[in-house]
Amino acid sequence: MTTIRVLVAEDQSTVRAALVMILRAEPDLLVVGEAGDGEEAVRLALELRPDVVLMDIQMPRLDGVAATRRVVAAGAGQVLVLTTFDLDEYVFGALRAGAAGFLLKDLEAETLVEGVRTVARGDGMLAPSVTRRLIGAFARRGGGVEPGVRRGALEQLTPREREVLGWVGQGLSNAGIAARLSMAEATAKTHVSRILAKLGLGSRVQAAILAQDLGLVPGE
Repeated sequence: MTTIRVLVAEDQSTVRAALVMILRAEPDLLVVGEAGDGEEAVRLALELRPDVVLMDIQMPRLDGVAATRRVVAAGAGQVLVLTTFDLDEYVFGALRAGAAGFLLKDLEAETLVEGVRTVARGDGMLAPSVTRRLIGAFARRGGGVEPGVRRGALEQLTPREREVLGWVGQGLSNAGIAARLSMAEATAKTHVSRILAKLGLGSRVQAAILAQDLGLVPGE
């Protein structure tokens, strides 16, 4: 069993303690650190190199958006954002900064655990109730993807990668893409990784937004 190392960044001590308790109850999750503000979250992420940083969006000293940007830029872990509101400016900012996804704070314990596992294995994670609404709205706002990336995106990708990108835009996991395209899950994961690298994208969610921008999503 692979152990997933998690850093929990949340300024409210009672909420942070609850999150840590939920995560520590799972045998495959290891909480390696706790941060009470954004600056501490970045410092610990750089020091500990966790697999996943569970990041509160509103924190003192440095907000979750800026902290996410620094963590992602340093390659110091996937960031899973926690927020109270499903479509506020903080969420758009976090996705633009390269967050792997976000969950609402009123989530069930099992949703939190599955979210951490999903992000750790390279799949994006968005609160199910707002996934399509969020991606659609974000795409209409430009998605934070550089215009040059959008213009040159199709030319950089192989036909198979374009197909995979389309299903990423549909919200499918690596396993779901593999099933759709009759390939191994590891192959699907490799395709997604190459797509992100070629397009200079920080997260799978940004790839999903770009797929919508380019009209690659099947059935749309």
